Amino acid sequence: MTELHVTEDVLAESAPSKRGANFVIVLAAIVLASMALIFGLGLRHQQQAQPTEGMAPLFTLKTLDGQEIALESLRGKVVVLNFWASWCGPCRDEAAELEATWQHYKDKGVVFLGVAYTDTERNAQAYLKEFGVTYPNGLDYQTRISALYRIAGVPETFIIDRDGHINEFVMAPLKRAQLSAMIERALAKGSQP
Repeated sequence: MTELHVTEDVLAESAPSKRGANFVIVLAAIVLASMALIFGLGLRHQQQAQPTEGMAPLFTLKTLDGQEIALESLRGKVVVLNFWASWCGPCRDEAAELEATWQHYKDKGVVFLGVAYTDTERNAQAYLKEFGVTYPNGLDYQTRISALYRIAGVPETFIIDRDGHINEFVMAPLKRAQLSAMIERALAKGSQP
């Protein structure tokens, strides 16, 4: 009988407490609910496609050098609006292509604006320096501009015509020839009277 009693004591000590088991179950439920919420929000965001036509949503970008540029003030010019991030590999792939295209078009009625998506000022500045980017760039504080354009990932580029309409949209890294062709199409449209 003593042997049986020892076995029961050992089993009682090695079994998890009911309280601990309940904690694990509650924790697992919270984790699963959080994952479901994140997944659901992601699907909802995917269903809201980027604006690919019509008037471009208006915003004011505070650049990293302290200027404020209102999109509305750029009417009469073609605007290349590029959303990027320093941590984005494809953004790094297109950075030199964008800068080279900017250098070619900057005196031809074309403005480039870079919007750093979910980035820090330090990392954004380092990225711009690394790639020699000279066109205006700013941080998207609280992702307000990204929300207007329903950014799903980076890089994303919008070509906005002289009248403020979205002319083209690309959700991929761009090469100079592709971007130049897009800009030429926007320039060819002219301005509506």
